[in-house]
Amino acid sequence: MKLMRVGQVGQERPAVMDADGQIRDVSGHFPDFDNLSVAPESLQALRGLELAAMPVVAPGTRIGPCLAAVPNFYCIGLNYAQHAAESGMAPPSAPILFSKASTALAGPFDPVVLPAGVDKADWEVELGVVIGRSAFRVTQDDALAHVAGYCVVNDLSERAYQMDHGGQWIKGKSLPGFGPIGPWLVTADEVPDPQALRLTLDLNGERVQDGGTDDMIFSVAQIVSHLSQFLRLVPGDIIATGTPAGVGMGMKPQRFLRPGDVMELEVEGLGRQRQEVVAG
Repeated sequence: MKLMRVGQVGQERPAVMDADGQIRDVSGHFPDFDNLSVAPESLQALRGLELAAMPVVAPGTRIGPCLAAVPNFYCIGLNYAQHAAESGMAPPSAPILFSKASTALAGPFDPVVLPAGVDKADWEVELGVVIGRSAFRVTQDDALAHVAGYCVVNDLSERAYQMDHGGQWIKGKSLPGFGPIGPWLVTADEVPDPQALRLTLDLNGERVQDGGTDDMIFSVAQIVSHLSQFLRLVPGDIIATGTPAGVGMGMKPQRFLRPGDVMELEVEGLGRQRQEVVAG
């Protein structure tokens, strides 16, 4: 299934894409898609709906973030071998974990607003993993059984806030709108191998990122298992699993986002995002 939320900001309704590509409003059965909606019981109830009887969403309706809110928005740093190389850093020996504020969540086509003083905003196309079952100290072999599905994430970053202000990276990752997710949450049954997906990002029509999840240093199963050794993952948690080479910070000379720039990014099978950068 492909789960999504449609409508103006703050007024989104839950919807599901049917087998014919029609977006069906399911708000008559679910008030919204939140963290509890990706638990196995809720997904099973969704599968039981007769989508053909649900109202069709009008074309052109805004698509919001595919989850209304997330308990935790985790991120993994330097998880692609080529990205680590372009950053001039050695591949990590264990997943580098940091967080992104859930208030950064945004729709996949919403504009990215650069507030005053933000001069080093950067792009990062990533595979997002959505947890569906509580996971604490699970094995790698069992890890994927705790995944509800996957989505596209643009892990936007303000590099000066991230690198030049001390402390944790979360400061550079959490500006409002710096966490577009969607357009869909694609359930795990439609993604047989999360390590066989292509990720791309075009900036103003030029391909700047083009990689595959087979370049991950730590696989999805390894990441889920590793995190669960130290904390309890819960339904609705999102894990952004790292980005391929081609970010602006790694270019020579470096290139950062400016008003008028357009990002178009895609993860194979999970849909496409498009964001225009505007001044705040």
